[in-house]
Amino acid sequence: MMSAKESILKKCHTERDYPMPSLDDIQPVRWSDPLRQFIAASQAVGAAVVSLEKGETVEEKVRALFPDAGIIRRGTDDVQSVQELDGTDVAVIQGDFGVAENGCIWIPQRVSQRALYFIAEHLVILLGRSEVVNNMHEAMERLKRNEYGYGCFISGPSKTADIAQVLVMGAQAARSVTILLTD
Repeated sequence: MMSAKESILKKCHTERDYPMPSLDDIQPVRWSDPLRQFIAASQAVGAAVVSLEKGETVEEKVRALFPDAGIIRRGTDDVQSVQELDGTDVAVIQGDFGVAENGCIWIPQRVSQRALYFIAEHLVILLGRSEVVNNMHEAMERLKRNEYGYGCFISGPSKTADIAQVLVMGAQAARSVTILLTD
């Protein structure tokens, strides 16, 4: 006699084989306006997208966006230990390129302490308007052409909803992400 578990598993099991599709059949999405799609995708995952206006400095814009911030660190700051990053309110870093498909930005390690990318309460990512690719296929091709050590894609603020199904922002990293578009 078959147990209940075996009966359920037998109903779930299928003998049909589903071959993988040919990679030649996959056509990556392309956008008529990748920047506009990137902005929409970034906002959909919780990031704010703002532009650096002509004549405005990054420092002025960041101070205007975060007037109550105490410690603001730039990715160019010379930080010797991760402990020095404790209490960082805002981290300002440079992104290499954005992906229109999902609103993520490639961040290669340009700092001695990569914890800067994750420890700040608020993250500001500088991104050139012309540095947006359509999809992850193009992103991976771009990564193949460069030598990177550590790097990561960041898409919006840190969030989780796995505890009591309550959305918590900033659980593992920045509570907010602002993408600052530059020329």
